[in-house]
Amino acid sequence: MPTARDQHLLVKVARMYYEEGRSQQEIAHALGVSRPNVSRMLAAARERGIVEISIHDPAGRHLTLEGELRATFGLRDCRVADAPGSDRTLTHVGDLGARWLLETLRPEQRVGVSWGRTLQAVVQHVPDNGGLNVEVVPLVGGLSSVDCEITGEELVRDLAARLGGQFRRLHAPALLTTPASRQILLAEPSVQAALKAAEQVGIALVGIGSHGVGSSAAIIDALALDPREREEFDSRQPAGDLCARFFDVDGRAIPGPVEDRVLAVTLEQLSRIPLVAGVAAGAEKARGVLGALRSGTVDVLISDGSLARALLSAQAPSDMVGTRRRP
Repeated sequence: MPTARDQHLLVKVARMYYEEGRSQQEIAHALGVSRPNVSRMLAAARERGIVEISIHDPAGRHLTLEGELRATFGLRDCRVADAPGSDRTLTHVGDLGARWLLETLRPEQRVGVSWGRTLQAVVQHVPDNGGLNVEVVPLVGGLSSVDCEITGEELVRDLAARLGGQFRRLHAPALLTTPASRQILLAEPSVQAALKAAEQVGIALVGIGSHGVGSSAAIIDALALDPREREEFDSRQPAGDLCARFFDVDGRAIPGPVEDRVLAVTLEQLSRIPLVAGVAAGAEKARGVLGALRSGTVDVLISDGSLARALLSAQAPSDMVGTRRRP
């Protein structure tokens, strides 16, 4: 246990170095000790919690949380918006997502896009500079059950215009009332071509939904499941969705009445795309994002600090680290 005198000396040295900006040599001269002794005292001040070092990225990133998420879930990259208590969380996450996309995307690449409010924020922060000559492809059909401006078709067209390039259309709704209706649409050559193009993208940018929250809840409501079908779906304890494909908290795809009525890439197809970035904001999304990370489909996570902390709290130390599955 350090004496009060030792503690006082460590505080004094820390103030001289960190607040007054003196060099270690200047402090050593003032106190009549050696420079290595000053270095040891500064190290002791950090070890005992007298000094806490916090790094703030000018781009608004929380680097510590990013490192913890990468290590815990085996992510290739991670961007966490450092916006504590901010009412502009979506804006910060959208900005980081757009920056990541522009850093990663190469000219003439094919990029796939799903839908969602956080993904909309990403697209809106992409500068309208053009010049990349990319092709933007929808990963999911149209979603009339959610606000029209955040559906895949609108985001695909907007992103293509901002990046400069072409876009494809998927002329079909994402949600069908019966499995038979879905099968009829899947037989259409234009739908087959669009879904084939979706499988062949180099980068996918997808919103991560959490079951019962926001648009993810709207998807289930739009399907108008009968009581038996709803009971079957709920019994599998859905956690969230990617491209309207639902999974449980362990990342396992949920078959049945919902899966059979969705027109979009499957989780298996998504896992074969070389680079998939998932975007989400808000601690209430934690269960859905946790399932997405465990599903093996997501390589990159773009989120905010509240969600990042909730994910790290939810992932017990004994849990398996998320890794990318390659079917």
